[in-house]
Formats: sequence, C-alpha cells, structure tokens
Amino acid sequence: MKVEDLKFDAQGLIPCVVQQYDTGEVLMVAWMNAESVALTLETGTTWFWSRSRQELWNKGATSGNMQQLRELLVDCDADTLLARVDSPGPACHTGNRTCFFRTFDNED
Repeated sequence: MKVEDLKFDAQGLIPCVVQQYDTGEVLMVAWMNAESVALTLETGTTWFWSRSRQELWNKGATSGNMQQLRELLVDCDADTLLARVDSPGPACHTGNRTCFFRTFDNED
C-alpha cells in the first residue's frame, strides 16, 4: 500500500484510529492528510491534520508524550487507518489516558 492508494475525503483527509499496540486500548481518533501519513511513516511518530487550526501537528511534541508508531494499518476500503502505537502518557488533551473516558447517561 502506498499513500497515493488511500481514499481521502473531499477535504483530502482520512480518519485514523489510534490504539495502544500492546493492550488494544483505543486512545483517540484523529484526521490525517497525505503529508501527515508520510511524516508518520518517515519519522515513526504520529502526525495529524488539525481541522480547527488548519495545520499539521506531531502528537505529543508539546506535552512530551510522543506516540511511537509500531504499525500503520489500512482498512479493506483504504478509507480508514489504524495506528498501533506505544503511547507513554495521556493521549487526550484533557489529561486522560484515552479520549474515550465518558459514557452516555441514559437517565433523563
């Protein structure tokens, strides 16, 4: 598989699920463009496209919790990525280990 074989959306983006490689814990979901995919493969750390800031960001560059890429997988349709990483600290900007820490409250 090559970057040019991926199916990016109309904005040139593809979703990427980020998973802790040894536990299977889903840490986050982020967007990548062709450049961030290439940088991730080249550097061995995760790079994403920030839709709000309209810029590339290297996950953990500010906090020191750099995600080390173990494996980048492509789904059967080539329209979603799975980054299996070693994440040394919190993956969520809230300080939580994972971005998926909230549950739905079924009470009215």
